Amino acid sequence: MSKFFIKRPIVAMVISILMVIVGAVTIAALPVAQFPNIVPPEVQVLATYVGADAQTIEQSVATPIEQQMSGVDNMNYMYSLNSTADGLMRLIVDYDVKTDPNTDLMLTQMRQTQAASQLPTDVTSYGITVQKTVTAPLMLVTLYSPNGTYDARFLANYAYINLSDQINRSYGIGSVQIFGAGQYAMRLWVKPDRLAKLAITVPEIVSAIQSQNSVNPAGQVGSEPVPKGQQFTYSVRAQGRMTSPEEFGEIVIRESAGGAVVRLKDVARVELGAQAYNMVSRLDGKEAAIIAAYQLPGSNAVQAANDIRKLMTEVKGRLPQDMDYVVSLDTTQAVNEGMKEIVLTLVIAIVLVLIVVFVFLQGWRATLIPLPRLPCGHLHFLSAVRVFVALVLVFVLKFWGQGGILPPHEFAYGTALRNSDAIPERMDQFLFTGRFGRQSSSNPNFRRQQQCQESESIDWLYLVSAGSRFWCVGG
Repeated sequence: MSKFFIKRPIVAMVISILMVIVGAVTIAALPVAQFPNIVPPEVQVLATYVGADAQTIEQSVATPIEQQMSGVDNMNYMYSLNSTADGLMRLIVDYDVKTDPNTDLMLTQMRQTQAASQLPTDVTSYGITVQKTVTAPLMLVTLYSPNGTYDARFLANYAYINLSDQINRSYGIGSVQIFGAGQYAMRLWVKPDRLAKLAITVPEIVSAIQSQNSVNPAGQVGSEPVPKGQQFTYSVRAQGRMTSPEEFGEIVIRESAGGAVVRLKDVARVELGAQAYNMVSRLDGKEAAIIAAYQLPGSNAVQAANDIRKLMTEVKGRLPQDMDYVVSLDTTQAVNEGMKEIVLTLVIAIVLVLIVVFVFLQGWRATLIPLPRLPCGHLHFLSAVRVFVALVLVFVLKFWGQGGILPPHEFAYGTALRNSDAIPERMDQFLFTGRFGRQSSSNPNFRRQQQCQESESIDWLYLVSAGSRFWCVGG
């Protein structure tokens, strides 16, 4: 087979060109993740029971959901975390690695719906969230005020209003969580002595707020059917939800037959504050708000992190004066550094190949001739003829980039050296005669070349030059 291509160089060149083209197409078409994920998919169920302690949340919220979740298809295990500080129940359901995350999400949603009738009304009214995500954040972005102009509450709410949705819409982001001061909320600090004196209970206050702080659609005036001659229709806009502490203070709690009225401001102090005060975020001792972005299972972490950085760069120009951000954590830095090391390894391999070729050929002109063989060899390596070996290399690089123990340097060096150790035939001809042209049969080097080519004991032919001696190398 080797003699066939040696005697027909045009056929060899055409096949080589086709392999280069196929290899170039293969590079663009290689998938980011060729092999199945090694991390089992997880689905998270979030429920909030405001004012309840951890034991109450476990008994009234976590237990009914866990009972319905037991026996779901392809589930490995599940566990729940209950918090007294914010009344939050977080249930993590871990599925088998071979399952589809979207199917796991639907199964979890159905089981949670079956438990909805057993949950307290306050929990279902607040809302239950079911989403696929990972437990560890992909990136942490910290908002802070360099000169202390804004406090943590303002920074956190700016992140909630202006940044949370944009980051959540980015590629590969499953969920976004804000650490720091809570969202803006209208806080009512009741006065126990006033409540006891007037015999008013907290449920009465809650009932009065729910009934009077509501959206009131008022309909239309002049809509069909109308008498003849009516030309206009007017939409009536009534006062909706309250927005200021003064408006909340005017809520009527109780009214007597004699006309006496007890308002909310008489039994409580109303102010615009934070929804929760159980968490504080700081950056170098300064108040800050931390935005945690969680990766969507199956997405490209490097691309997701780059998209967030690009988004924050665009948003930076719209930030208020004396507000800035910094990336506090980026879990993809190790992968990026590994990719840089791979490129550096390939460059070092090419340099080493050139040095070896120069030492053997003793000339820069002859050394530069095999140089184009390096990229062509790599393209051949990624071509369809050797696609299996290419996939094995991608497998090794993928796991090494994720923190594995198999370094790809041996693969890179071996590939570069193997694909560049051949000396082109025309270069050998130049070494024999000093020119590119027809060889003379009287030339001893040419006769030696003919003897090598006619030998039946070798399968391939390399002519190696060192000084004035030539060897036939084959096997």
